[in-house]
Amino acid sequence: MEMNEILDRLPRHLLSLVIDQPYASYTAQDHAVWRYVMRQNVRYLPGIAHSSYLDGLKRTGISIDRIPHMYGMNRILREIGWAAVAVDGFIPPSAFMEFQAYNVLVIAADIRPINQIGYTPAPDIIHEAAGHAPIIADSVYSDYLQKFGAVGAKAFSSPYDKQLYNAIRHLSILKADPYTPAGIIRKAEEELNILSGLAGNPSELSLIRNLHWWTVEYGLIGTIDKPRIYGAGLLSSIAESYHCMQPVVKKILFSPDAVNYAFDITEPQPQLFITPDFETLLNVLDEITNTMAIRKGGLEAVKKAIHSENTATCVYSSGLQVSGTFTGIMESNGEPAYIRTTGPTSLAFNNKELTGHGKIYHAAGFGSPVGRLKQIPVPLEDFSDEELGQIGLVTGEKVELEFESGLRLRGVLEQKRLENGKIILLTFSGCTIELQGNVLFSPEWGTYDMAVGRNIISAFAGPADPDAFGLSYPVPAEKTHKIEHSGKALELHSLYRETRDIREGTIPPTDLPALWDRLKKKFPEDWLCAMEILELLSPKRDNKGIIHEIMAHLNERKAESPEVRKLIEDGMGMTEVKY
Repeated sequence: MEMNEILDRLPRHLLSLVIDQPYASYTAQDHAVWRYVMRQNVRYLPGIAHSSYLDGLKRTGISIDRIPHMYGMNRILREIGWAAVAVDGFIPPSAFMEFQAYNVLVIAADIRPINQIGYTPAPDIIHEAAGHAPIIADSVYSDYLQKFGAVGAKAFSSPYDKQLYNAIRHLSILKADPYTPAGIIRKAEEELNILSGLAGNPSELSLIRNLHWWTVEYGLIGTIDKPRIYGAGLLSSIAESYHCMQPVVKKILFSPDAVNYAFDITEPQPQLFITPDFETLLNVLDEITNTMAIRKGGLEAVKKAIHSENTATCVYSSGLQVSGTFTGIMESNGEPAYIRTTGPTSLAFNNKELTGHGKIYHAAGFGSPVGRLKQIPVPLEDFSDEELGQIGLVTGEKVELEFESGLRLRGVLEQKRLENGKIILLTFSGCTIELQGNVLFSPEWGTYDMAVGRNIISAFAGPADPDAFGLSYPVPAEKTHKIEHSGKALELHSLYRETRDIREGTIPPTDLPALWDRLKKKFPEDWLCAMEILELLSPKRDNKGIIHEIMAHLNERKAESPEVRKLIEDGMGMTEVKY
């Protein structure tokens, strides 16, 4: 991977998901698929896409005639503050968002097979490079993507979300392989449908994914009467970019309510959302972020951390950050009174782990009260040394504290930890803690570290200091299939390669009649290579017979295969041959 200053900022835990672009594995047919889609886009999209699309194609260095080298794109992308990396298909949504937060596009390295040329349910290089990349040249939209990634990476997921992700990834891998038996695909679809029916209350990540889908992937901009496309899913799908403009697709004014609309990646979308401008995207994102645990904090935020069953961080009002797997909470008057993690936990401040308070020291977990001291109006974190002495908190002496929640702590104060003028941690020996008749800590358990803070002001997914915590994204066990083409398919691909060589001038055009003769005899079901040959034939030469023959062949394919009718019609509309 060719690094640059943007990629250098990526945290270590994301790098495990990055792969080398398998450029040598792209066949000549793959390049023809890319070329067909891109030429259609350049021909059709200027009238319906956001005004920055064509300019963005040029600025991001995306080729029309062949699949781009991704890391060559990086040299151009960095001029607009972005970079790109190759990944293997769908990656975990939180990782996808975090890459985006670092201004890095993740590009699925595979390309859709020819039978999915109009639309593919799997991410591919057409979707990512030709869909996402051009629009980020717009500075406001670029800002939205980055901020969206920062929010999405911190959104809480649920165990169900992980199951759903695995099922979607599995189905997309099967569908991206043109040789997967139909029965196996049907079974995976049935399993995904069953799982989709088990969805309960949506998690934060589920709602954020909906918002991402209806903006970044399938967003429209402008007015209800005159919408334009900016979503990558539409820009990269020649079938859906046409379909979405038809009256059958309902157009809805974009608002925060978009998060409540689920989506099906295997079907055309029944409705789309239209934003008047990119600034509105930022405003709605801010409004939705205000409803999330990262900004709301409180009891609900801690419960979301527990429900996630994964590493999370709760932030005390003092600024202390507790990162671990939260498993318990005790309440008082609708507020957290005591929170608990199980297993390795770390304490941090300002996203930096506190020395001596990593996962090894807190290997068994961490528990601490939340709230104010009884009958003391000033929050404990705001006390000065003198004020601590006035309430008996003196280093080396016995202390007894009672919180408004009823929690009682007795022990010897051993140490105070301050950051930015606030007390964030108090350490006791011989400590006993009781709440609601439960003993939460006993002296024989060792030294007790008490987090200080009147409330939990924020909670978010993942650790505060990922590197120190040792965060990693496991590489998905199921890999995108390495396509094993049959001998006959490889022979067809060689005809595509010869056609490309003629177009690029390395083989003389006089070879076209012989090339067409081989194609029609051995591969009568093909339409794309036939169309490329038709494009190269000059009507000024003695080619009228072949031209009429290829046109008759394409019309026959249209009649026999309705699924390619529009593809052929659009392709014939691009050719410069004068019929």
